[in-house]
Amino acid sequence: MNLNKLAKQATVATLSAAILLGGSGSLAFATKKETVDHKESYGISHITRSDMEKMTDQQGDSRFTVPSFDESAIQNIPSAKGYDENGKLINLDVWDTWPLQNADGTVAEYNGYQIVFGLAGDPDKGWDTFIYMFYKKIGDNSIDAWKNAGRVFKDSDKYASNDPILNNQAEEWSGSATFTSDGEIRLFYTNRQGWDPAAGFFGKQTLTTAQINVSKADAHTLKVDGVEDHKSIYDGGDGSVYQTVDQAFGEGNYADNHTLRDPHYVEDNGHKYLVFEANTGTDYGYQGEESLYNKIYYGGSNKFFKTEKTQVLQSPKKGLAELANGALGIIEINDDYTIKKEMKPLIASNTITDEIERPNIFEKDGKWYLFTSSRGSKMTIDGIDDKDIYLLGYVADSITGPYKPLNKTGIVLHQDLDPYDVTWNYAHFAIPQKDSDNVVVTSYMTNRGYFEDHQSTFAPSFLLEIKGKKTSVVKDGILEQGQITISE
Repeated sequence: MNLNKLAKQATVATLSAAILLGGSGSLAFATKKETVDHKESYGISHITRSDMEKMTDQQGDSRFTVPSFDESAIQNIPSAKGYDENGKLINLDVWDTWPLQNADGTVAEYNGYQIVFGLAGDPDKGWDTFIYMFYKKIGDNSIDAWKNAGRVFKDSDKYASNDPILNNQAEEWSGSATFTSDGEIRLFYTNRQGWDPAAGFFGKQTLTTAQINVSKADAHTLKVDGVEDHKSIYDGGDGSVYQTVDQAFGEGNYADNHTLRDPHYVEDNGHKYLVFEANTGTDYGYQGEESLYNKIYYGGSNKFFKTEKTQVLQSPKKGLAELANGALGIIEINDDYTIKKEMKPLIASNTITDEIERPNIFEKDGKWYLFTSSRGSKMTIDGIDDKDIYLLGYVADSITGPYKPLNKTGIVLHQDLDPYDVTWNYAHFAIPQKDSDNVVVTSYMTNRGYFEDHQSTFAPSFLLEIKGKKTSVVKDGILEQGQITISE
């Protein structure tokens, strides 16, 4: 056993015995760990249990409530068509989407069009998850205006670069897209490998990129002309900063969850970054029973810490709380979109949840705003249940933090609809608008496979106002399904 490592762990455990067993000049140590109360921030920001519990008192406030939508007006995306394995034309589910953005987060204009990338697939096959490209003329915001250019990648594209990680790709998961200063479309997404008993149900997730070549097929049609520079960027490093899939599932512990996905591209002062969903590594809190004794994860008063800790230790969700180490991570990348520097997490949700999804970050009025979607079904907080859906938000003076919760607790949006409600929506994405305090919030609506005649589709967008450390849903601010700008 490494004595330096033992010394580093002294804040979370007491070493009661280190006994030299001897023999042939070799050393061996017997240790006993006893969990003790401690206070360790690891130099990063944290979503705290105190803030999450206070947040439940803000639920129902119209400033933070996802608007109610008219179910009778909701349409499937007319152009969301594809073919099943028998060549039959079918309606596709479309869920997580993201626009082609400029470096500052505003929506890019591509030859008179707006472009959205999104996950789509056969409603009857839950594993059918691939990236499609949708586009429309600027100025027409109706759902009928969106055309479908089809899948971005051909099945053969994952083999073209001889990338050993890409070669084993099974699905394409969420990401982001930027319109570069050279006039190119650069896509970032999550490569999800196939199921492997040694790597958990989801398989390995890797942050991945490609240049997407798009041209006009005619005066009214865009097409994907293929991809270039298709390659892996980051798969978790050595596990010290961000948890790897091997750490999560290597010993067959499938109760754990693992995330390394949703890369969101952002620039700051000439530097390129990817912010992504992850889990903390061994140097940043990680997971395990010791985490339940860290006061930093609780926040609030000492009295709250003692009371809440006792509750967690006796809770049926104690095991989930031990494993919960969600994080929003960041890496710097080079101009050729390879990794330049692994950086410490922007914020973590230890003991609360393993999943804080779809990070979205942009600068506004000299402040950096960081948003993330999360589900109550994955949380360990009393007063939050399986129907609760959230968009959480945080603000900082610099891209690397420290981040403080918006609206005092981090609540930005809340929804608690029945999952079988057609207007149920998730994966909220805040899009900054030029010269406006309002952002456009997009999401998808209707759960996959829940209805015969309704597919997952663009939800009606709506407006959210941001002022300093506060946000609020704009009254009567509902827009068209899939609308991404208000500037025109």
